[in-house]
Amino acid sequence: MEQNSQVKIFEAQIRESFGRVVWTHKTHEKCADILNRRSSNIKLIQIALSAITTTGILISVFGDKQWVGIITALISTSLLALNTYLKKYDLGEIAQKHADCATSLWNIRETYLSLLTDIKASNIDISEIKLKRDKLQKELYGLYKGAPRTISKAYKEASEALKTNEELTFGDEEIDNFLPKELRKNTTTQQRL
Repeated sequence: MEQNSQVKIFEAQIRESFGRVVWTHKTHEKCADILNRRSSNIKLIQIALSAITTTGILISVFGDKQWVGIITALISTSLLALNTYLKKYDLGEIAQKHADCATSLWNIRETYLSLLTDIKASNIDISEIKLKRDKLQKELYGLYKGAPRTISKAYKEASEALKTNEELTFGDEEIDNFLPKELRKNTTTQQRL
């Protein structure tokens, strides 16, 4: 088989892997965000239920309203159930695992991007492409093996972020705005800034 067609085959496989890593990275980022929001909301609910329970106890002790004691007992039971659930599922810890996974995936994603750049620039031979590809697959396997499971809402948010909001894409002008004048591609951006 011709060298050029072999490179195209490897490039196609690596592009596919790159795309999957981009999606997985963004999904883990979104999952961490969702779980952090849930954890924060639950903590606010815990504080509110604790305040209501404390108020109800004070009214029951210093007042003569029996119905307040009954409502306070029900709220206290709800708080106990919520705290028991949270003891089993630490959403903050799970969110941190997703964030750590996303960080590791970011590095792999950028390594894939560099490999694709090397392939396009013809700076790499087939044996080196295979070696780097196999190393990346091994790294991904180890990472995926220990990664927490994502939730469907995170996938939906990742899909919107990547397809609609184009979170990982930049136009030349946007990139030029990040660079010093000497490295800019567009001369009108250079003159304006």
